[in-house]
Amino acid sequence: MARLQPLPESEAQDKVATTYGRVRDMLSGEPVPEPFLYYGRVEPFVQDFYMNFKKFVFSDGKLSANLKTIIGLAVAGHYGCELWLSYFSVRFKSQGGTDTQISEVLAIASTNAMYNSFFKFRDLAGNESFSGLPVGLRAHTFMGTSFDEKTVELINIAISNLNACKPCTSGHVEKATGLGASDEELLEVIQCASTMAAGCAFLKANGV
Repeated sequence: MARLQPLPESEAQDKVATTYGRVRDMLSGEPVPEPFLYYGRVEPFVQDFYMNFKKFVFSDGKLSANLKTIIGLAVAGHYGCELWLSYFSVRFKSQGGTDTQISEVLAIASTNAMYNSFFKFRDLAGNESFSGLPVGLRAHTFMGTSFDEKTVELINIAISNLNACKPCTSGHVEKATGLGASDEELLEVIQCASTMAAGCAFLKANGV
C-alpha cells in the first residue's frame, strides 16, 4: 500500500507548483508525469529531482537523450519501478525504439546483475581459490541484441555501479573506454543512473 498519495497539479502550491510548471515546459506542455506528483509531497526532493532529471536524464549532453532513455529504462527495470518503466518505454518508442529493444535493454541489465552477483562474491570472499575457478555463467545476451557494444557497456556500467560490484564496474569501464567512450560520457552514465536510482528508490520506499 502506498504511504503517500500523489499531489495533483491542481493542488500544488508555491515552489511545488513552480516546479510542476517547469516540468511541463520541459515536456513541451504535456502533463506532469505521475512520479513527479508523488515527489511533489516533498518540496525539496521534487525540486532536486527535476533539476537532475532535466540535465542528466532528459536532455542531450555528452550522451544523447536516446542513450539516457536507455540507461533510465535499465535502472527502472533494475529497481522494478513500474511507473518509470512505463514512462521510459513510451519515451524510447517515441525516439524510434521497439518493444523488442525494450526487452533487450532489460535483458542486458538483468544479465549484468547476474554477473555482478558472481564477481562481487569472488571479490568479497577473500579466498583466492575462487579466482581460479571458471565463471560458468552464460552471457550471450551481451552480444546477441540489436545494440552496439558501446551501448551495452554503458548499460553494464550503470548497473554494475548500482550493485557496487568493483571488478565488474572497472572491467566495463575499461572496455567502454576501449570502444571510444570518454570520461565525460562515463560520468554522465553515472549521473543519469544515480538520478533515476533516487527516483525509483523514493517510489519503492513509499510503496508505489
